[in-house]
Amino acid sequence: MGRKPLIAGNWKMNGLKADGLALAKGVAAKLKGEPGLACELLVCPPFTLIAAVADAVAGSGVAVGGQDCHAKVSGAHTGDTSPAMLVDAGCSYVILGHSERRTDHGETDALVKAKAIAAHAASLKAIVCIGETLVQRDAGQTIAVNQTQLRGSWPEGGAAENTVIAYEPVWAIGTGRVATPEQAQEVHAAIRAELGQIIGAAEAAKVRILYGGSMKPDNAAQLIALPDVDGGLIGGAALKVEDFWAIAKSCG
Repeated sequence: MGRKPLIAGNWKMNGLKADGLALAKGVAAKLKGEPGLACELLVCPPFTLIAAVADAVAGSGVAVGGQDCHAKVSGAHTGDTSPAMLVDAGCSYVILGHSERRTDHGETDALVKAKAIAAHAASLKAIVCIGETLVQRDAGQTIAVNQTQLRGSWPEGGAAENTVIAYEPVWAIGTGRVATPEQAQEVHAAIRAELGQIIGAAEAAKVRILYGGSMKPDNAAQLIALPDVDGGLIGGAALKVEDFWAIAKSCG
């Protein structure tokens, strides 16, 4: 369908200024050396590093994103960051509804949806995360859980140009376990089919759906080659330039 893969690095709560800048510059240097790369590259550092990283990768083609945002434009929300602040710091993307946010901070589908709407209003592209736990998978609820989360989290006005879905099998994040290609494709296909019910099959066919469960250099090519996998939301492997680049190169 002509979907350009997106390889997004989620640095999570990792990196002080020196290490973060070295990582960002390393990724930018790789891309500058190979401008015809078959995928789009995105790095999502912790908030303290966003502005510095954005400056470091300026002009390289590497995009910068935030790891979360508030649903409000401004106000009495201590410790939170508005979408406009992310844009001001140099972001073009924001990750929303990551399983760690849903688990650690009790974020609901409704809140993720509200944040995505706010992100769009600030001209940010939203990466909306959904995924099942091991208990849910073992109970045979995988497809139903992802369908429910997708319907509850997808924002009005969401389309291929402003929204990406990231499927995160929660049981495979940071555990070293990875969904088999068959498992990944089954869920990605189900997500796209459900998305077709929400925004129409033609638009759903254009939306990028990333795999977000321990994608690494040694399994990236097999996962990205699947019909409905359009890149990856990378955690641990995004903290090493060579690993992140190897995954990017897996896109062909």
